[in-house]
Amino acid sequence: MTEQRRNLPSLDLLRGFEAAARNLSFTRAAEELFITQSAVSRQVKTIEDHLGAALFVRRHRALMLTEAGHELYRATAQALRQLSDAAARIRQRGAGRTLTVTTTIGFASLWLIPRLADFRSQRPDIDIRIAADTRMLDLEREGIEIAIRYCTPKAAPEGAIKLFGEVVLPVCSPKLVTRGAPLATPADLRHHVLLHYNQPEWPSPWLSWTVWLETMQLSSLKPAGSLRFGQYDQVIHAAIDGQGVALGTSPLVGQLIKQGKLIAPLAKKFDSPRAYYLVTSPGAAERPEVKEFAGWMIRQAKQEARYRGNRLK
Repeated sequence: MTEQRRNLPSLDLLRGFEAAARNLSFTRAAEELFITQSAVSRQVKTIEDHLGAALFVRRHRALMLTEAGHELYRATAQALRQLSDAAARIRQRGAGRTLTVTTTIGFASLWLIPRLADFRSQRPDIDIRIAADTRMLDLEREGIEIAIRYCTPKAAPEGAIKLFGEVVLPVCSPKLVTRGAPLATPADLRHHVLLHYNQPEWPSPWLSWTVWLETMQLSSLKPAGSLRFGQYDQVIHAAIDGQGVALGTSPLVGQLIKQGKLIAPLAKKFDSPRAYYLVTSPGAAERPEVKEFAGWMIRQAKQEARYRGNRLK
C-alpha cells in the first residue's frame, strides 16, 4: 500500500490535470485554480513524466485527451468528487453555528454589514463570515452556504429567491444643496461634480451618468467636474462626504436616505433590469442556522420594499 501511494502524483498535480482535462484548456484551468497557465502546463508535464505517458494531444489553440488521459481523467474526477463530498459532510458536521455569505462588495458594505447587528442581536450564537467579492463564487466548491446574487432574472440560479429590485436615482449629501448651487432639476447638475462608477468587469449602463443624461435628453450637459471610483461603495461614501452627486441604487442607499446622510433631490428615477436574489447552497439548505439567516434576509427585504414604496416612489 505504501509503495502504491508513492506511485501516485500529488493531489495538487491531479487537481491541475483534472481542471485542464475538464476544460480542455490550460488557460481556463489556470483561471479556475487561480494560478498561471504555465503552472498548469508544468503540472501536467510532471504527471506525464511520472507516468511515462502522454495525457494530451497539444494542437494549436486546442487540447485533446489521449486514451491514457481519458482513463486518468475518469479516475481523477471520481476521486476528487468523492473527496469533495466527504469534506462537505465533515464541514457541515463540524461547522456548528458558522456560515459564510458571499455577495458584491457594494451590497456587503452598504446594505448587509450595517444591518448585521440586528441579526446578531437575535442570534449571537451564529458566527457570520462575509465573503465580499466581484467574482461570482461557486458555493459548493468554496464551501459557502449563502449568496446574494446581483443579476438579471434570466441569470438568477434555479431556486433563487428574489429579495428586491433596483431603482436608480441621483443622490447627494444634504449639505451639497445648502451651499448655494441649485439642484432642483436635472439641468442643475451642470453646477455640480458628478461621481462616476467605473465598471471594468460587468458594465451596468443604468449606473452610467452618460446614459442617465441621455435619458434625460441632456447629453450635452457639462458638469462642474467629475470623480471616478473603482468600487460602488466608494462612490456612495464620496457622496455622503459632499464631494458630488452619485447615481444611487435602492436598496443600497435606502437606509442612508432614511438616516438623512443622503437625499434624493431630483424626481427623475428609473428601474434597472437587475435585482438581488438569495441563493442557498443545496448541501447547506437544511442547516438550522442557514434557514435562520435566509429567513432574516427575506424579512429585511420586505421591510426595504415597504420603505421604498413609501419614500422612493
